[in-house]
Amino acid sequence: MISTWSTAAGRTLRAVRGTSAPVTYGLIALCCLLFALGPASGLVPGYGSGDALLAAQRAYFRHWGVVPAQLFDGPAGAVLTPATALFVHGSWVHLLGNMLFLFVFGAMTEERMGRLEFTLFYVGCGCLALLGYAAANAASEQSLVGASGAISAVLGAFLYLFPRARVTSLLPFLFFLPLRFPAWVVLPFWAALQWLAAGRASDGPGVAYLAHLVGFGLGFGYACVRYGGRKDCRGGLGRAVAGDGRARVKAAPAPVTEGEKQP
Repeated sequence: MISTWSTAAGRTLRAVRGTSAPVTYGLIALCCLLFALGPASGLVPGYGSGDALLAAQRAYFRHWGVVPAQLFDGPAGAVLTPATALFVHGSWVHLLGNMLFLFVFGAMTEERMGRLEFTLFYVGCGCLALLGYAAANAASEQSLVGASGAISAVLGAFLYLFPRARVTSLLPFLFFLPLRFPAWVVLPFWAALQWLAAGRASDGPGVAYLAHLVGFGLGFGYACVRYGGRKDCRGGLGRAVAGDGRARVKAAPAPVTEGEKQP
């Protein structure tokens, strides 16, 4: 059994290394693996069922997630939770929604930034997004988990780097018909929805829309400062560009994503 798992892990690692965006695919694999091994997946019998499983989930999220009230006035280990929370998800929908967006927008952004810079950008912006939400809700005892803040930063950077990239979107009010729009239409529309939702958000469990907005702003701002003087990024030139000068994103995300869950 151990030999089988070792062989499978080795093949996966070699496949990731052979791609043009190993960090993006590695992050997706890591998030999926950690979720499968955690209590939220329901795949590990050791966590029990019913009330026992719910208790295990709450303890798990509280241990690895960001609890704003503890982050600023709690144990010293709480300062590490913005980093650990990026790799924890609250449900299958939460996980798959985030990973879809990372898969669609992460690879091209990583190719443009480079592996090391993209890694630092992803983790740094993700932590700052969670900190921004925690600062605005400093008294909250709700656990905050998920990669949505970091992925929102990727969306912001993608918007600046590839504004003319064609993104296939599924719009619910148009009966989920797949339509292609440039990134400068889809992503600001997504950000506007997050802004409206943040204004209506309650204090109870739900989606941390403010973290999405903070991440998106950080990502766009970083790309603007880092690549603002380079002509090869605003038009989406480079390896990710199609023959007509406009990059295309072939996957089909919806304009809204599931955010950090506060179990």
